[in-house]
Amino acid sequence: MQGPDFLSRSVRYSFFVICALAALISLVVLLATGHGLFWFLPLAALTGLGIYDIYQPRHAILRNYPILGHMRFFFEYIRPEIRQYFVEGDLEAEPFSRFQRSVVYQRAKGVPDVRPFGTKLDVGAADYEWVNHSVQTTSIDSHDFRIWIGGSPDEPNPGKSPCTQPYDASVLNISAMSFGALSANAILAMNKGARDGSFAHDTGEGGISRYHRKHGGDLIWEIGSGYFGCRDENGAFSPERFAEQAIDPQVKMIEIKISQGAKPGHGGVLPGAKVTAEIAAARGVPEGVDCVSPSSHSAFSTPMELMQFIVRLRELSGGKPVGFKLCIGHVWEWFSMVKAMLESDITPDFIVVDGAEGGTGAAPVELADHVGLPVQEGLHLVNNTLIGVGLRHRIKIGAAGKIITGFGLARMFALGADWCNSGRAFMMAVGCIQAQICHTGFCPTGVTTQDPVRQRALVVADKAPRVTQYHANTLNALRELLQSAGLTHPDELTPYHIVRRISDSRIRLMAAVMKSMRPNAILDDLENQQRIFRLYWPLASAHSFAPRMSMAGEAPLDPSQEQRVHKGGSRASPEQIARVLHTLHAPHPEPQTSVFPEQAGDPEYVPQDASSVPDVWTDSGAEDMAATGEEDAAVPEDKQ
Repeated sequence: MQGPDFLSRSVRYSFFVICALAALISLVVLLATGHGLFWFLPLAALTGLGIYDIYQPRHAILRNYPILGHMRFFFEYIRPEIRQYFVEGDLEAEPFSRFQRSVVYQRAKGVPDVRPFGTKLDVGAADYEWVNHSVQTTSIDSHDFRIWIGGSPDEPNPGKSPCTQPYDASVLNISAMSFGALSANAILAMNKGARDGSFAHDTGEGGISRYHRKHGGDLIWEIGSGYFGCRDENGAFSPERFAEQAIDPQVKMIEIKISQGAKPGHGGVLPGAKVTAEIAAARGVPEGVDCVSPSSHSAFSTPMELMQFIVRLRELSGGKPVGFKLCIGHVWEWFSMVKAMLESDITPDFIVVDGAEGGTGAAPVELADHVGLPVQEGLHLVNNTLIGVGLRHRIKIGAAGKIITGFGLARMFALGADWCNSGRAFMMAVGCIQAQICHTGFCPTGVTTQDPVRQRALVVADKAPRVTQYHANTLNALRELLQSAGLTHPDELTPYHIVRRISDSRIRLMAAVMKSMRPNAILDDLENQQRIFRLYWPLASAHSFAPRMSMAGEAPLDPSQEQRVHKGGSRASPEQIARVLHTLHAPHPEPQTSVFPEQAGDPEYVPQDASSVPDVWTDSGAEDMAATGEEDAAVPEDKQ
């Protein structure tokens, strides 16, 4: 037993011992001959590192494998790059495959994106999908497919306080990404690309920065629970500050963010040390002070109050389209919003369905992986619900969640979307290489960093045309797909055009997998609709997001039968579900730990007080952009 133990120990310390002996020999040679300093210094440094490794308390691997253990950390550090460049297959999506990224890069650069030798996809695999083509193809003049949001100039939407400034929108737009999450140069490139391509740029909940305004591209102003850009000193919604920005002609629509796919139901705190002068100006918060984004809104707490808030924003903005974005969670909460629309006769001009697979914002692992409804199911539910209550013609639906190609757009349109938003695709168009370190500030291409040196790598004059070209080429791919199917506009796509393989011997139309709702069916024939509607529609209330307890016409559940009903496998009724949701639990013990969760070290630059922000933070790096001409200047003249 001594042999293997001796061998194990010798391997563990062998490199350290070799370095120490070599350092000693080189020292003797140096003292004897005066030569060998070149060898002695690195060997002495390695020996010192080995001694430190043995006695340091943090890393067990280094205590057992001094010097040699650092190789593990090195290879672990470069593992994502090694996998992406040498190991990853073309179709492995984590989260986007090499094939998908290549399509974006090719279309953004305007190089051919055709594929020789046939498809790489396994057409016999389950979940493979395709579009049925027609023998009577069509010819579509332009790829620039557009829709009206908020009614149309000739026909306003019905209902109370309708929109008076409908927006002529592209069917593909830039999804919500805030300044702060993205660099100044990324915002500049995207907005200029959106202006040149005549499509919209969603600001994200971080407010409208000067970089959003520079090139004048159409903006969708997203308002989150922090009310950044329209808040008072206490963080509450400020009608006066909202109106000041909302009447700007560049702002085309107002979007209330109820939840987002990347981290639904989760707020956030931007530490004061990261609240730079520019971020503070865009968000309307004090410099150097913690910036809190609550997990829910303070301007409304019930579905009816949400409808009133929509009317208020519409009036304050001068009649511009107002809607909301959400990732579907509790189904009865979504139904309660719809009931509030029916009761108040107030409808949003649009609803953006954000899928759980969305992810431009960094999020806790559990929320990113296991919270929220994916876009396919969420979009299908929202579309069917609005059809079932007779409101679909008044509300446009947007969809977001890993939409990157023309076929991805076609799937969403077939499921009921009127337009689509994409975030990560446009990030790739301006240079993102999917390094997946967006939250660290060390983005290698300058897309998601506030480091003034790193973001200089992103040259607006070069990247803005790529944003425009990616948009144009992707819609052109959609145009060719529609022509092949014998259609003339994305709004003609239905679930009957998409086919899905169920197994190696069975295929089904998407219409059979994702069944459509008959108009007004929820209101006049609820008992014969899909179970999700029969169960959760009665639970919803227009006056509360909480599930209702009593259902008219149904006897209360006998408590003695409740356990048997649910554990025996019998289908529960709405009343039974409500009882379970309202079950009172025994009180829990008070928290005892004094430990505060920490995941980040101290920032490199820390202000001394709330009014002191380090100079290095007040420079976004945009001023150093290597662009030429007044049109492509990174900042206004007064800042230059």
